[in-house]
Amino acid sequence: MRQGLIHIYTGAGKGKTTAAIGLGIRAYGQGFKVLMVQFLKGWATGEMKVIASLGPSFQLFKKQDNDKFTWDMSEEEMKGMKGKIRIGLNYTIEAVKSEEWDMIILDEIMAAVHCGFVSLEEVVELVRNKPLNLELVLTGRDAPAKLIELADYVSEITARKHPMKQGIIAREGIEY
Repeated sequence: MRQGLIHIYTGAGKGKTTAAIGLGIRAYGQGFKVLMVQFLKGWATGEMKVIASLGPSFQLFKKQDNDKFTWDMSEEEMKGMKGKIRIGLNYTIEAVKSEEWDMIILDEIMAAVHCGFVSLEEVVELVRNKPLNLELVLTGRDAPAKLIELADYVSEITARKHPMKQGIIAREGIEY
C-alpha cells in the first residue's frame, strides 16, 4: 500500500492553485482518482473546463458561485458564503472517509479558515484522520503553524512582482 502524504502550497504569490492542479494532473496521469474541492473561488476558470473533460477520475466540487474576493463582500454575502463553505467541508469530510479517492485537493482552505468559515481544529482533525494512502493537498495564503507541522511538503510561493499592483486586472487564460 502506498503511503499518502500531506502537501501545502501557501504564500502571497500567484500559482498555489495552479501547482495543486498540476500535481493532481500528474496523479491522474498515473491512474489516481483525484477530487478537488474549491472553497472560495466561484468564477469559471480555464482549469475547471479541463477538469470537467477528464471524466469521473478527476472531479471538481464547488458549492459557491460568487465572483468577488472576500474583502469585497458585504456582511450578508459573507454569511451566505459561510453556509456554502460548510457544505464544501462536509462534502470533503465524507469524501475522505469514503476512501474512494487517491488524492483530495482542498483549494483555498487556508482562506476559509482565516475568514472564520471553518475552524482550524476541523481542518487539523481532517488531516490527522485521513486514510493512510490518501494524498491531501491544501492551498491558500498564511498556512497556520498547526497545519505546517502536520504537512510533509510545504511550498511557499512568494510575490516579488505582480501586475495587479500596476492596475492590470485578472486576465482570462492566465489568472483564471
